[in-house]
Amino acid sequence: MTTMSLDSTKISKAVRHIRNADPVMRELIRKAGPFRMKLHRNRFQALVYSILAQQISGKAANAIRTRLVNHISPEKISPETLARLSREELRSVGVSPQKSIYLLDLAERVTIGNLRLDRLGRMPDDDVINALVQVKGIGVWTAQMFLIFSLGRLDIFPHEDLGVRMAIRNLYGLDDLPSREVSHRIATPWRPYASVATWYCWRSLDL
Repeated sequence: MTTMSLDSTKISKAVRHIRNADPVMRELIRKAGPFRMKLHRNRFQALVYSILAQQISGKAANAIRTRLVNHISPEKISPETLARLSREELRSVGVSPQKSIYLLDLAERVTIGNLRLDRLGRMPDDDVINALVQVKGIGVWTAQMFLIFSLGRLDIFPHEDLGVRMAIRNLYGLDDLPSREVSHRIATPWRPYASVATWYCWRSLDL
């Protein structure tokens, strides 16, 4: 998937803000080092890969993705190439029956112009989420991942993300995974750069 970098001046400002606002994050940033997130240029592919990755390990998702790419090759994954596949073909590369329905729904909506991916970049965060959750199988979490990794929105906080909740529990010494309310309270000082702090939360799990 082709990627591009976020604006380095904005990122420096964001990291500086988070370091100054939250001593726990300041220590994490010191340990984790520079922010290194890449954006996915191809919005349709990003959504396809997000759907494939739901509720399975990263390794399993990558294997299915590779089989799907090989099956469509030499063409690329696009609304048109995906719309031409049957559910049986998708099953043959390891896509579950449920996710086959989701992928074909996404391909159809984009093909008929029901979902205009090219317009999402100009829309406010909540409107992007509302547009994406109309697609079968895309919930708020997947839409938030799209906002972070495809549109590069800097103030998204996916409070239901298990990795983020585990990181918050570990970093802030909580007994249990934080509730929505507790998560948002901890994330308040990070704003308006919650996406950057979220990336550091995910990184903390690898340290």
